[in-house]
Amino acid sequence: MECKVCTLLIVIAIIFLPTSTLGSNSCNFPAIFNFGDSNSDTGGLAAAFGQPPPPYGQTFFHAPAGRQSDGRLVLDFITQSLGLPYLSSFLDSVGSNFSHGANFATSASTIRPQNLSLSRGGYSPISLDVQHVEYSDFLTRSQIVRKQRGFFHDLLPEKDYFSRALYTFDIGQNDLTAGYDLNLTTEEVKAQVPDMLGQFSNVIKQIYNEGGRSFWIHNTGPAGCLTYVIDGLAATTPQVDRYGCLIRINEVSQHFNLKLHETVLQLRKELPLAAIIYVDVYSVKYSLISQAKKLGFDDPFQVCCGYGGKYNYNRFARCGQTAVVNGTEVVAKSCKDPSVRINWDGVHFTEAANKWIFDHIADGSFSDPPISLNSACNRG
Repeated sequence: MECKVCTLLIVIAIIFLPTSTLGSNSCNFPAIFNFGDSNSDTGGLAAAFGQPPPPYGQTFFHAPAGRQSDGRLVLDFITQSLGLPYLSSFLDSVGSNFSHGANFATSASTIRPQNLSLSRGGYSPISLDVQHVEYSDFLTRSQIVRKQRGFFHDLLPEKDYFSRALYTFDIGQNDLTAGYDLNLTTEEVKAQVPDMLGQFSNVIKQIYNEGGRSFWIHNTGPAGCLTYVIDGLAATTPQVDRYGCLIRINEVSQHFNLKLHETVLQLRKELPLAAIIYVDVYSVKYSLISQAKKLGFDDPFQVCCGYGGKYNYNRFARCGQTAVVNGTEVVAKSCKDPSVRINWDGVHFTEAANKWIFDHIADGSFSDPPISLNSACNRG
């Protein structure tokens, strides 16, 4: 019953979207500093561990471009809409330009440091605390280098950009799935949320103390609607909602988001000069998945780039890889038309889906307070 009520509320929200939002004054952000996981990684993991193979990047960049998608991410559409260049990853030393910000996100990142390393099938060593260390170092060293007036002067942000920048966050999903990888129960995963958000809150406060003032924070999406989660956890948590998403996994995502919202409200009290926008990406993504065919997309669980199985997904033959399946060598290739698919590789969204998501969050309709992206320096 609870899930049906949530679905009804989402549908009502779509029908009765507000036609205007608070904070109409445009902010003219000169830079963006992003923190997160693969939902917003523009090259961090690729710089450390190598580019994802073709056909990643095929739709827009026409070659692998450090992103876990066929094209642009929601973050790319955010920077583009603000008139800024696509963000270079802080970890990428090849051809990077940081004059209008930097991206500290890496795929497989978590808020809390994880015990299982990426090389052993776990998570990125670049957790949120590490991303903040990188940012602090960048804040200090970029200004030292600029004062030297050398070649790199124009490739680094001006000092006042750090206080005028937009700070974007999209992280937390991997913390939740990591618990299931360790065979924790749903209640045990929920019990870890306060510590996750305590560490998240500390990073926001540290950036605020270093001069950051405008924060755009995405909540986490419906993990129970992702193909790789359905493939891996359906046997242990088989209950699905009317659209095919795993109910218990989505309940954990919703619990995290509820507590994240409470954390944001508390941060507003503690950081009076900050504009902290909470963006309900969960509702937008769930709306897209639940209404996929009405919106012109195919089955939301069908993977565009993959091989075999019910959903064209096999964790042993992932997008772009060559693998031996049942004694036969196979290649996980792209579908003919990624623009009608939501799920790119079983884990991440296609460019078409990312664009749809961006279009529905940019005007502030799913934000608290309901402030548009280009006005996100306003506190409402």
